[in-house]
Amino acid sequence: MDRTTSRRRGTRQNRALWLMERLENQPWADPVIDALRTGVRALPLGGGGRDLLHGKWVGHPMHPLMVQVPIGSWLSAGVLDLRPGRSREAGLLIGVGLAAAAPAALAGAVDWADLHRRQLRVGLVHALSNTTAVALYAASLACRARGRTAAGRVLGYLGLTAVGVGGALGGHLSYHQAAGANHAEEVPQVVTEGWHRIGGVDEFPAGRPVRRSVDDVPVLVVREADGTVHALAERCSHLAGPLSEGTVSDGCVTCPWHGSVFRLSDGWNVRGPATAPQPAFDTRVVDGHVEVRLRRWEGDAEPEDGGEERAAGV
Repeated sequence: MDRTTSRRRGTRQNRALWLMERLENQPWADPVIDALRTGVRALPLGGGGRDLLHGKWVGHPMHPLMVQVPIGSWLSAGVLDLRPGRSREAGLLIGVGLAAAAPAALAGAVDWADLHRRQLRVGLVHALSNTTAVALYAASLACRARGRTAAGRVLGYLGLTAVGVGGALGGHLSYHQAAGANHAEEVPQVVTEGWHRIGGVDEFPAGRPVRRSVDDVPVLVVREADGTVHALAERCSHLAGPLSEGTVSDGCVTCPWHGSVFRLSDGWNVRGPATAPQPAFDTRVVDGHVEVRLRRWEGDAEPEDGGEERAAGV
């Protein structure tokens, strides 16, 4: 039995995972996805507004944080609906959840528009499930306002079910497909301490991104016209895009996949959708060869060799 067959059989034993992978591979909604993604990208939010919704300012996506308010409110409303005479309080919580759902959905849509195809497919159904929940809760609130408490409770529990389905899909996106995860997080755990020789100075043409490897970790190296050498983790923290295939301008590199911009001097994410900076390397030139050392946060490691310059010049 080959590995592919074994993997397929193992996946089918997990019915939920099998269904998720079926969804990932279904292209039927791709035209709708492309139209919606174009619309989301055309929203007049500005670079600062998009970075705010992406969560660049907190270092991780905002959407998972923002959905806690509607989910918590609706779950609490469901608990209150188990007790007679609490429909009014439950309705108040449903209203709070509906009000909080709009900004959470906007943040999720902005993140969704910058995902891979398989992630986009799961994300679309995730959004449809949550949209269904919003519609059910809005109908529930309307029924309660008209005194139809029993119907309001039924609609509320149907909405909670839709929220649960959407949450399962969101969990698959976050934990199985790694949407929103920092794809450069493992670099400090993998790269060993000390200096690593990566090639001669003449192997790095000025202004052009070059890919090298340190402890099997891809590294982006850029030598400026004045001889200053910069080195960053090469796989974009957003979705592991190849920064060595990106463009270098004004001291920054732009990811070719989704346009995240990182400062070459320290890896700082100047513009999203990346919410985490790139791990950066100290550089030096020894006997005509470029050497790099992973730059640690202050206090993580003792400086070596008297603390060389972080960006070496030739």
